[in-house]
Amino acid sequence: MSRDHPPSLPMGAAHSDEASASDRSTPQADIKSIRSVVAREGDLKDGEMRQVELSGGGKALLVYQNGVYSAIGHKCTHYGAPLVKGALGDGRVRCPWHGACFNVLTGDIEDFPGLDGLACYSVQLEDGDIVLKASPETLKSHKRTMTMSHMNTEEDSRLFLLIGGGGASAVCAETLRQKGFKGRIVLATREADCPYDRPKLTKAMTAKSESIQLRSSEFYKENGIEIQVSKEAVGLDLTSKSVSFSDGSTIKYDKLMIGTGGSPKKLDLPGEDLQNVFQLRTPENANQIISRIEGKNFVVIGSSFIGMEVAASTVGKAKSVTVIGRSEVPFARVLGPEIGKAILKMHIDKGVRFIPNAKVEGFSGNDGNLTGVIVNGETLPAEVCLVGAGVVPSTGFLKETGIPLSDVGNIIVDRGMKALDDVYAGGDIVEFPLPLIDESVNIGHWQIACAHGRIAAQSMLGQRAEFNSVPFFWTQMFGKSLRYCGYAKSFDTLLTHGDVEELKFAAFYARDGKVTAVASMNMDPVASRAAEILSQGRALTPEEMRQKILS
Repeated sequence: MSRDHPPSLPMGAAHSDEASASDRSTPQADIKSIRSVVAREGDLKDGEMRQVELSGGGKALLVYQNGVYSAIGHKCTHYGAPLVKGALGDGRVRCPWHGACFNVLTGDIEDFPGLDGLACYSVQLEDGDIVLKASPETLKSHKRTMTMSHMNTEEDSRLFLLIGGGGASAVCAETLRQKGFKGRIVLATREADCPYDRPKLTKAMTAKSESIQLRSSEFYKENGIEIQVSKEAVGLDLTSKSVSFSDGSTIKYDKLMIGTGGSPKKLDLPGEDLQNVFQLRTPENANQIISRIEGKNFVVIGSSFIGMEVAASTVGKAKSVTVIGRSEVPFARVLGPEIGKAILKMHIDKGVRFIPNAKVEGFSGNDGNLTGVIVNGETLPAEVCLVGAGVVPSTGFLKETGIPLSDVGNIIVDRGMKALDDVYAGGDIVEFPLPLIDESVNIGHWQIACAHGRIAAQSMLGQRAEFNSVPFFWTQMFGKSLRYCGYAKSFDTLLTHGDVEELKFAAFYARDGKVTAVASMNMDPVASRAAEILSQGRALTPEEMRQKILS
């Protein structure tokens, strides 16, 4: 006797609209399938997941939830984290490292980072045995590229233009194809490369652009996504529905998605144009910095996450690494002074020098080459310098166009990422409503940009879609990873659990008694569990949240 449990729609209304029928790949159990007995009925409790071995090699994640067995790929498609160590939510599993979410019945990716879905296996009960069946082709990989429609301009003559080469545009392009768009897609980016994994710039500074591309150029060609590089937008005409570019060309659109990202701030100080004074924007910038610091004094201006990540990546390679910060302690505003001090101590113990409360006044040089950074009236020896003073939105070309902009130049959008009729935006340059706190915010996270891209694509196609993700941020320094979920622009209560000095802790940030963010180090999957709770809109006190996710 056997009972088949095929994948069905995702459980719960919160997720059922995230994947269309065309996205789903239902495994076929036929004579060519490979059969694996992975457990006995009753081995798993309801709400439990287990990593199991498959015949012929490979592994799967077996899930038993709401009386239904399902099986999907066992590793996150982003960086390969074991999903069995993640958080099981209502109908989805969340990666323990970076928060990506996958539907447990279909394997479809429901939240980011990452682009691919998971392999999905047929589950049957045979005389008490839990049996997984999959084709040899399915067993080749734990991941699955989502089904794409083919471009057919005879059926759909529209052109959807995406400007900017970051996560928002990349995900928007793929989602358009996944959701059935057959018209022309043009992604125009000012960069010289196809969209790439930007968070790696500070952590893998020797990586070439080709090695960190999100997709190959062949992938984009196969799926009818036209990538135009070295193409910077300089003007927008809403009346003619056209965008003009620095190369003198113009592209007319039917729908427009703006994801131009930010541009590094300049300090406008004497000597800033000297050789070896860098900003970090592209893989080439990272390559140049890492290739020039050996045996040199390297100075990082700015103690943001980017600045401290770069310091961690370069100490031991340069003669000296010094970080110049405007505040007393890095990350104090976001994480609290106690955690900021602990992370700073880790850097100092590893050989990074930190100058707090500093004012940079200029740069000194000789024959056009950098020799020092002038700080608080003194000259600090430096042959290489990174200026990490933050970014400004790359939206200057939108002034006077009618696009709604905030005081700092962010594009104001609704929950569907719509700015105006036929114009959408996403990524670091938008101010958008965040349901978690019921306010409009600007968040420069990679995961957020990707989520914006998906929502924008659905809205461009006239499909009902609203942003409802929980922000998830991560940083890595000296092999230590910090996870942060939620959003706490300010907090009046901070509860910590564990040992902050040993960098093994969970931190709960609350305002008016309600937790809106959780951070953790070396306590996975605390942040992922917290993100699932926050996604449900549950108002918990710090102690309630602590007990809920650490029990």
